[in-house]
Amino acid sequence: MDLTSFSLGDPLLWGKLFEIILLNVILSGDNAVVIALACRALAPEQRTKGIALGAAVAVVLRIAFTVVIASLLSMPFLRIVGAGLLIWIAVKLLVEDEGQDEDSIAASSKLWKAVQTVAIADIVMSLDNVLAIAGVARDSMPLLIVGLVISIPLIVVGASLITNLLTRFPILVWAGAGLLGWVAGEMLDSDPWLVTRFGAELLHQLEYPVAILGALLVLGLGYLIKSRRPDPAH
Repeated sequence: MDLTSFSLGDPLLWGKLFEIILLNVILSGDNAVVIALACRALAPEQRTKGIALGAAVAVVLRIAFTVVIASLLSMPFLRIVGAGLLIWIAVKLLVEDEGQDEDSIAASSKLWKAVQTVAIADIVMSLDNVLAIAGVARDSMPLLIVGLVISIPLIVVGASLITNLLTRFPILVWAGAGLLGWVAGEMLDSDPWLVTRFGAELLHQLEYPVAILGALLVLGLGYLIKSRRPDPAH
């Protein structure tokens, strides 16, 4: 998808932009917690500066990382691999224990040390965001960059709000996982090798069915794994 082929009044353009922002916000709950934890030991007057600087560095690094991944996805088979990784990440999002990594996040009383921690942790934890956003943006780098630039400040400003929403409304986690599965299906359906083998017209007709199957696969696997786990209350 080329951004230059769309006008600002095109609902498809705004739909894709909204999808990028929504995915990044839903999937960044843990990242928001990391930002808060890494900066918690800073002096009050430095805390806001640390969060802002860490987020700014993370924006630059994540855009570069995402652009590289998006470029690689134009190669045969890599979208198939990316779809498989997204399915795995989405299921992991549903079944992993909450808060398991929080105690391992080092707080720092030094501003630049905290900034470094925020930036590195954000990149390390952002594979799901990068793959999902690259899958949605397809070949439109401007759309990808605009979506990231808009959504990351929202995450920083609303770090505690995002975490509270995900805790209060667990259905949002399932919605995010299902959306990841949907994007995985779209990514699989657009792999250059499959397009060459089966034809662009057939894959275009199968785009939504495959996306729906991807979402259902994630939700089904997540439910199955969680239902087979022993109840910690017993």
